[in-house]
Parts: sequence; structure tokens; C-alpha cells
Amino acid sequence: MALPTREDARNLLHAHVRDEYQRHHAVMVATALEGYAGRFGEDPLLWHVTGLLHDLDFEEHPDAHPAPSLQWFREWGYPEDLLHAVEAHAYGYHGFQTLPRTRLAAALLACDELCGLFYAYRKMNPVRYGEMKPSSIRKKFKDHGFAAKIDRSTIQRGCDHLGVTLDDHLAHLVGFFAALD
Repeated sequence: MALPTREDARNLLHAHVRDEYQRHHAVMVATALEGYAGRFGEDPLLWHVTGLLHDLDFEEHPDAHPAPSLQWFREWGYPEDLLHAVEAHAYGYHGFQTLPRTRLAAALLACDELCGLFYAYRKMNPVRYGEMKPSSIRKKFKDHGFAAKIDRSTIQRGCDHLGVTLDDHLAHLVGFFAALD
């Protein structure tokens, strides 16, 4: 059950992900998951690394994602919880039908797409993440014309499996993302 250090995970991310937005997205998801690890008394390193590496293969293999990453993670001896979370976050894409059965997997499903909505909101309204109002993010969540490619049903499915309301989830992420400012 090997798990890379934060530094090794970051180096791995930079070796496979060149796009600055995708790198930022990975850091956002890692930050969100680590925040939830703290709330749930879980392993912060496992949750951080899972968030950081969940899209490791996306740039190089967009039509097969996350299958190549899952293969690599197995070969590298990564924990089953990480593998399951990465597989479950792809629910509905490229034939993946695995639903989350752990808090880590549910948190990744709830946070992944929502990080994109936070990022898009910040591009429109240059305010620090920690100063965003959850109610403003909620309005953008309801506006399907805003960041239209973001799958809101996936976010809601993640929240349902995680056992948090969308409003609480938004408030948690605002708090977690304050560390990024």
C-alpha cells in the first residue's frame, strides 16, 4: 500500500500534466479533499494525493480517462481507496459505472466538477476563494448556462453519497479554498 509523498505526487502531476488550468484544478481538488479529510478524521495525505492525481492521465489519454491512471496506480501499489475514488469519479464517462462506496470516493465526486464552477466564478468575479459567498456560487450552480459543461447532477450525486447538502458543501469549499488565496 504505497503512497507517494506530497512532493513526489506534485512531481508526478507535473510530469504528466502540462496545462496550467489542469494543474490548478488538481490543486483545488486536493485542497478540497484534504479539507474533508480533516472534517471526517481521515488520512489527509491519502485524500490530498487522491485529489492531486485523480486526472493524471487526462491530458495524455482524454478518450480513455481514467483507465490509464488506474492501471498505473495498481502497478505502483497505490491504496485501493485511491483506486476506487478515481474510478468512481468517472461515473458516467467512458463506460465507467462505479458509484462511490467510501467517503473519499464520494468527496471526489462531489468536489471535482464543482472546482470548475468555483474557478469559472472567480474568472468572472475576481474575488479570493475564501471571500466568495456560498449563496453566489449556489446561484451559478442553478444557472445551467453558466459553465455549461459542468455536470451538476454528478456534483449532487457526490453530495448525496457524502451525506452533505449542497449548501453545506459550498460553504465547506469556500472555507477549504481560503488556503489557496
